Amino acid sequence: MSRRPRPWLPAAAWLLSAAAACAQPTALVGGTLLDGSGGPPLANSVVLIDGERITAVGQVGALAVPADAVLIPTAGLTVLPGLIDLQVRLAELGHGDRAHWTEVYVPLAERVVMPAAAEALLLAGVTTARDIGSPLEAALSVRERIGAHRIAGPALAVSGPALEHDPPPAEHARRWPVAGPLDARQKAERLAHAGVDFLLVTGVSALSDAELAAIGAVSRSTGVPWQAEIRADADVARALEAGAAGLIGIGAGLEPEWPAAALAALGERAARGQPVPWTVGASALTNYEWLRTNSGPLDDPRWRERLPRVVADDVRGSLDDLAGVAAAYDTPALRRAVLAARLRSARAAGARLLVGSDAGEPAHVPGRATWQEVEALVLEAGLTPAEAIRAATLDAAASLAVEHETGSVTPGKYADIIVVRGDPLRHVERLQDVEIVFRRGLRYR
Repeated sequence: MSRRPRPWLPAAAWLLSAAAACAQPTALVGGTLLDGSGGPPLANSVVLIDGERITAVGQVGALAVPADAVLIPTAGLTVLPGLIDLQVRLAELGHGDRAHWTEVYVPLAERVVMPAAAEALLLAGVTTARDIGSPLEAALSVRERIGAHRIAGPALAVSGPALEHDPPPAEHARRWPVAGPLDARQKAERLAHAGVDFLLVTGVSALSDAELAAIGAVSRSTGVPWQAEIRADADVARALEAGAAGLIGIGAGLEPEWPAAALAALGERAARGQPVPWTVGASALTNYEWLRTNSGPLDDPRWRERLPRVVADDVRGSLDDLAGVAAAYDTPALRRAVLAARLRSARAAGARLLVGSDAGEPAHVPGRATWQEVEALVLEAGLTPAEAIRAATLDAAASLAVEHETGSVTPGKYADIIVVRGDPLRHVERLQDVEIVFRRGLRYR
């Protein structure tokens, strides 16, 4: 499949290694800097990049720009760290018919779908992502090719297939069934030894104590953490008691308050100074309910950018009848009514809410999902814009244990930087207006 050229580079140039492509230092000059720490903005900023790394940060008139640097004016714009999305589904692109997608496109995940989704995320300002529930070999291949700069996309952490009790047979490429503790151990070992970054365990309340113990033992022996994907309210306490490193998704519960056991488990971790990192994927639901009354954003050409035309047309056509997609969200109107209360309840109990958009869920296309999740944490969970941006940058990097390399615009870290139009501290939705994207010092937009 041929690739179209980037708007700023000849088609072949972006395939060069970052070191070769960034032989000259680069200076971003004049913009307002939000460095990712949550501190005050820095006006008239200067950010110097050399190779893959940030070498200096300062202000116009105080920080000298090397004479040989490539100057990129950013006056009137906001400079900030690349976004980190901890809950994406690269094997999906927002298609409304899951059965059709599984049959036609999952076999194309490695060659077509996942590279397209990864590039769409990167161009939307996501420079690091955590992929959940993709076919194993496809996930490992895409992660490696992005790391080698052979395809465009965020730096990836991958789980490969989820482990769960009894997924539908058609979904077994992405969801591995667990049948007893021996099977649980063998499948967890297969994933860990294959090189996944974390294990994903879905619906832990449907697994036996022995099955969970087997997965936990593999996690401890291999050093590969496991994350619990929440399906039911009972999953929260059970997952934390069994040693889950974090939580993914908010489940389909309809109560505004979490069960007492869940709140106690969250509070106990917080009291130990280890608040539970939780990506809730709230924006998949809020986006769906919004689109039901105004589907206009689905006709915005920006989300189709870099997607193969035939695939983008198929995704768009599958969303013509949004009422038919409701089953994927399991009583969405009722869930939407209690969403804010559930998020605020979890946060009050001590959970650390981080940005994980669930990009790829029906109608939740990768090019729009991440900024919507940041917005949802502001509007629904009560975070300030500064807190939500930190949840999408430095705090998210810390949850991946890569905060020493990325997550803030700091000398010595990777040059994972985006530039957006407008002021996201006043209007957080301005994160959708991405003008410039650097990942590892290589410019993609």
